[in-house]
Amino acid sequence: MHTSTSPDRLIYMANQIGTFFNSQGQDKAVPGITEHIRKFWDPRMRKQIMAHLEAGGEGLDPNVRVALAALKN
Repeated sequence: MHTSTSPDRLIYMANQIGTFFNSQGQDKAVPGITEHIRKFWDPRMRKQIMAHLEAGGEGLDPNVRVALAALKN
C-alpha cells in the first residue's frame, strides 16, 4: 500500500472526477466533486491536493479548483 501519492497522480485523479461530474453542468459538478473528494479521498491525499492548489494548482481543471476551494472552507 502506498502511503503517498504523487502530485501528478492526484491531479489526474481529481481531473477524472471532474470530467465525470462536468456532464451534469457546473451547478451540480462542483458540489459533486467536492463531496466525492471529501468522502473517498484519504486525509493525506486531501492535504496534498490542497497544498498543490495553494501553490497555484497547475494542471487542475477549473471546476476542480472551485470544488477544492469549497472543500477548504
